[in-house]
This record gives sequence, structure tokens and C-alpha cells, in this order.
Amino acid sequence: MKIKRIYLPIIIATAVAVGVLIGGYLNFSGPRPGFSANSNRSKLNKLIELIESEYVDDVNSDSIVDLTVNGILEKLDPHSVYIAKNEMEQVAQSMKGDFVGIGVNFYMYKDSVAIIKPIANGPSEKAGLKAGDRILFAGNTKLFGRKLPTDSLFSKLKGEEGSEVNLTIYRKSENKKFKVNVTRDIVPIKSVDIATMLNKSTGYIKINRFAETTYKEFKKGLLELKRLGMTELIVDVRENGGGYMEMAAQIADEFLKNKDVIVKTKNKKGKIETTYATDEGNFENGKLYILINENSASASEILAGAIQDNDRGTVVGRRSFGKGLVQKEMPLGDGSAVRLTVARYYTPSGRSIQKPYDHGNDEYFSDFEKRFINGELFAADSIKVADSLKFKTKKGRIVYGGGGIIPDVFVAIEGSHGDEALSLLMQSGIASYFVFEQLDKSRSAFQNLTFSQVLDKLNKTDLYFNNFKAYISNSGLILNLDGNKERVKRYMAAEFVRQLFDENKYFQIVLKEDAMVKKVLVKQ
Repeated sequence: MKIKRIYLPIIIATAVAVGVLIGGYLNFSGPRPGFSANSNRSKLNKLIELIESEYVDDVNSDSIVDLTVNGILEKLDPHSVYIAKNEMEQVAQSMKGDFVGIGVNFYMYKDSVAIIKPIANGPSEKAGLKAGDRILFAGNTKLFGRKLPTDSLFSKLKGEEGSEVNLTIYRKSENKKFKVNVTRDIVPIKSVDIATMLNKSTGYIKINRFAETTYKEFKKGLLELKRLGMTELIVDVRENGGGYMEMAAQIADEFLKNKDVIVKTKNKKGKIETTYATDEGNFENGKLYILINENSASASEILAGAIQDNDRGTVVGRRSFGKGLVQKEMPLGDGSAVRLTVARYYTPSGRSIQKPYDHGNDEYFSDFEKRFINGELFAADSIKVADSLKFKTKKGRIVYGGGGIIPDVFVAIEGSHGDEALSLLMQSGIASYFVFEQLDKSRSAFQNLTFSQVLDKLNKTDLYFNNFKAYISNSGLILNLDGNKERVKRYMAAEFVRQLFDENKYFQIVLKEDAMVKKVLVKQ
């Protein structure tokens, strides 16, 4: 795997832009507008027809239309976007919260499809597949020794619910090849990573996006934590680019009193719609903390703003992204769609938290670099707010609009100015692939070890740390790993136990030294 040499702030800025564009839209109900004809639209159609019939070279007219649509939307706002038909399935699948497939996490390792881990209780695990197995054939389709794109691989492994696919597997640990039938089934894509107890009284729930299934997942976790004796709760929406507004509102309703305002929206015609809390909340009392950072956007900001403006809990972290525009997805008839901004949303106090976008998309999505340079990620007093955008919470506290939710309790980004990208990198696919490859070389060395034994094995050696330094260097990235040795080893150990055990064990390690979580626990 080769990665181009790039500067570290760009890694994070790119992650912000992608996360917000993919996950950060709000579903806004209502009738779709009609598409009436006029002379300008006829001119565009005529031009495309002339190119198709008269232009000297063959041209893909679909690509011309895509460029035209993208060009138009770029002139509107950063969140009005076009989704090409070849991208729609993946986008819809992510927001739906499940798909039909064989249930494995995989990637192309060298020239073959390597299973990082079968999804727990999924079709592949039930069929006996294991981490480290290679999928050589799906039916008669050869999958190894070819440079197949990921979407092509998915198409070979997905299918109708209940259908079978015959896989040819090579199991490296036993040096054998065999065939197995796997019955495709519905595989969930979790939007709630974990719901766990941090101590006897404090619960923790991590939400990675707001999809169709998020409220159901969240409520299940919330009720289980209450059963375990939770009286205080941390809800983590860091790195959460958003999703369906309704999911954020339903979760906020679990915390707020009857008739508390959750969010308001205002459309082009000035129509205001207000969403209120009901009397059916399951955690309307007890301490509540919302964790946010510069990548928390859209629906994440609706949740944080509702809790802050109603004085229901404490928002902890760093200023959020600043997306207060509401999108509606409308199909264009050929499998593609457009997400068009149709309204603005406002927090209960009347704040618009949308940051300015009048200097173009590039500057809009590079806002992270500005925050990095001006020191905002490291000190609360570097956050610039306009006095003209003051608002008051229900109890009269001053809060500000104009560009994200400013936390009640500030927590600086982990590390120094020189290593701000390290945590992001250690939570990325790069670290996951590295750990898989290390395990693949000596999986038997970890076989039958307990959780504690694995940690002891990893902590008493620098072998994997040194190997990771070489891996990163060969990938073309420049990072100060030696100055962050303990943090690197912590994240690396977490990834090892995630692949060897489960997600709970991963969070058990990373949350123990998490700066925001520690801040909350100390305040208690």
C-alpha cells in the first residue's frame, strides 16, 4: 500500500470534508418540486444534443451532464451536492444502516481478498470463515491476482437475501484450500459503535453517524445502561459528520422535558417548523455530557445545541464544524440524485451555527487549517466569536452563533502542534491494515491468549512499534512517532484486541486515556 507524501493538517482537513459531505445531510420531508422548462434549460439540452450528434469525437454525454450539474451546485453552497448513479447504492446503504451480503471486513492485501474479521454472528462467521482467510473465488469469478476495485468486489459478494454464494477459501494458518457455501443475509452497519459503563455510575455511548437505525440502536444501549445502574451519561459525537435530523431529534427527546424546543427550521418562504420534545424521555434526569470536536457536524450539532440551549447537560470538547443547512435528497430519474439545500436550522435559542461559505468551497472545507494555525485547537481563548451573535439559553447563559457549537468545557486536541494528525492516523484504515499484516505473519503467537495476556505481550516489546514506524515511512508519511511512543502503542494495542476480540475491548483501551472522557470523570 502506497500513500503519497502529504502534510499532516491536510490529512485531517480532508477527513473533515469527506465526513461532512457523505454523512452531513439532513433529511427534510415534503413534496418534490416540479421541473418546469424555460429557454435557458432548453439551451442546455440543445447543447448536449449538438455535442452528441455533431462533435467530431465520441463523447460520454453522461459525464458532460455530471460536470454541468456539479458546476451549478458548486455555485450554491458547499452542501448542495450531486450523487452520481454509481455512487448512490453505497451512500443509500450507509444511511439505511444495513445491507445484504456475506458479512466480512476485508481489504486487498497484496493480490488477494483478505478477511480482516468476519462480522460477529454474520453469515461468514456462521459458515466457519476466520480472520486471515483469503477469498480466492466467488462462484466461478476469480478474485485473486487481479486489481479489482472495492465496489467490484462488493458486487461479487452481495446479492439477494437468502441466496447462496460458493466461496473458495485459502486458510493460511492451516495451509489448506476448501470450498464453503455462504448464505447471504442482512448485515447491520452499526451507527452506534458502543454503549458501555465506564464505572459503576457513568455510561458512555458513541454515535458515528445518524442513519435510519441510529435511534433504535441508541435507545437499546441507553436502556441497557440504565439497567446496569447508570445515573450519568456521556454521549460521544466526535468525528460524526451528521445524517438524518429526525434521528438527532429523537435522541435529544430522550433527555429533554415535554415541550422543550429541540430544533427549528426555516425555508425559502419563511415557513418555520419547530420540533418539540415529548414526555416520553428515558433519561430526563441525571448528569449528561455531549462530546464534540471540529468534525462534529449537522445532526451532531443539532443534538449538542438542543442540550446546551435547554441547559440540560454539558457540552465538552472543541468548537464543532458549523453546518446549519438542511438538505433534501431528490432523485433525477436515472439513478442519480441531488441533495439540495432547502432550509436553515436554528437551535432552541435561535442560533444559526452555519459558518460563512461566501469565499468558495475550498476555503470552507479548509477551515480546520485556520483553526490549527490560530491556535483554537489548543486554547479556548483563541476561539473568535462575534458579540453581535449572542444568544441566551433557557437559564440565561450566553451562547454564540455564527459557526459551530462552542463547548461549555474546552479540551485541547491531544498532543502538541507537531503531532496533531497522529490520533486520526491511528484510528484510520492504515493502522488496521498494519495490525492485520502483523497478525497474518504470526497469528498462532496470539492464539488462545486472554485479553490481559495479549496486552502484556504487546506492552513488553517495541517490536510492533518499530515495525509500524517502518510501515509508515514506506507509505510516504512523515510523523513524529518516537515523541509519541506511548500513545502509538496504546492505539496499536487497541487495534490488536479489536481484531483478536471485539469492539468493546478496543474502546476499553482507548477511552481509558481519552482526554475528554477523563475531563468528564474528573469533574464528577
